[in-house]
Amino acid sequence: MKLTKIELHNFRNYVNQSLDFSDGINVFLGENAQGKTNLLEAIYVLALTRSHRTNNERELINWDSQTAQIRGILQKRLGSVPIELDLGLKGKRAKVNHLEQARLSSYVGQLNVILFAPEDLSIVKGAPQVRRKFMDMEFGQMSNRYLYNSTQYKKILKQRNRYLRDLHHKTQSDRVYLDVLSDQLSAYGAEIIFQRLQLVKKLEKFAKVVHSEISQGKENLAFAYKTAVADDPINVVESVYQNLLKQFSKIKEKEIMRSTTLIGPHRDDLHFVINDKEVQSFGSQGQQRTTALSVKLAEIDLMKEQTDEYPILLLDDVLSELDDFRQTHLLTAIQDKVQTFLTTTSLSGVQQELLTNPKIFRIDNGNVSLEK
Repeated sequence: MKLTKIELHNFRNYVNQSLDFSDGINVFLGENAQGKTNLLEAIYVLALTRSHRTNNERELINWDSQTAQIRGILQKRLGSVPIELDLGLKGKRAKVNHLEQARLSSYVGQLNVILFAPEDLSIVKGAPQVRRKFMDMEFGQMSNRYLYNSTQYKKILKQRNRYLRDLHHKTQSDRVYLDVLSDQLSAYGAEIIFQRLQLVKKLEKFAKVVHSEISQGKENLAFAYKTAVADDPINVVESVYQNLLKQFSKIKEKEIMRSTTLIGPHRDDLHFVINDKEVQSFGSQGQQRTTALSVKLAEIDLMKEQTDEYPILLLDDVLSELDDFRQTHLLTAIQDKVQTFLTTTSLSGVQQELLTNPKIFRIDNGNVSLEK
């Protein structure tokens, strides 16, 4: 999969901008606050219909406009595909091959991206919600089924939490309706947990190889998906569903007292383990960085396995955060494999001998020029 062209209209500080990209490495070069990351963000938004930098979509639209458009041309195995995303104060519209999509969930997955930024180190050492968001964003690109179940789960979860508060404050008393919501939440939750377990296992397989190479065979990386549903490996969706129902029945009074749902995929976590020690708590900073890098590079192969297309890699000022050894491994691993977009303030800190024929765009206050 390649993004051959992008057009921006009133997106951030770009009123009208059209760029043609290389199939290999594309560099957005410039000082801070000039618009480099805005270009990277535009690709991310075009892929996932949401930003990785803000939840306020008004920030994505130029202040002098009420709407913004991002258009792209994808080159896939089966041919060229135009995609388009319109952002407005009243919502979003997405098109594939000029046909408007009824649901955004049917649009996501057309363009698959993997973002690696300095803050992604928090995948390893950050709070559990960071890793849950990571799983939802990445697995949702790989599977429409996962994305649908995740969307439905969040809707039912809001309803259930609201009803638990009503029961707590005694503005409602019907426990049967709570059981109905518990059943619905268990059904979607079981699908999510089951898919997470399957995809985490596959991601671990690829990450083990990468991590062993970077650590020169001295370290063994393992993943552990932590869920309150069961201690034993879960093999079928039905068993997860039944376990969730059983747990909800046991903690019903506690949940009413606390006015919130206490178990489910929204409370689960993903742990990383090196040589039988958890990286989050006991890993050195170097081990945490290597783990994050291993996970990101593993995603490339997992996405290829799941979708039969390599994703596009977005590197947002991350090379400056990696030492020469890890930087070399990253650039060697992606060379001639995935289309890559990276932002940097200077190429002096980048091992340029590893950048084969990069296409360099210089960014200056929202103006883009192509370096010869």
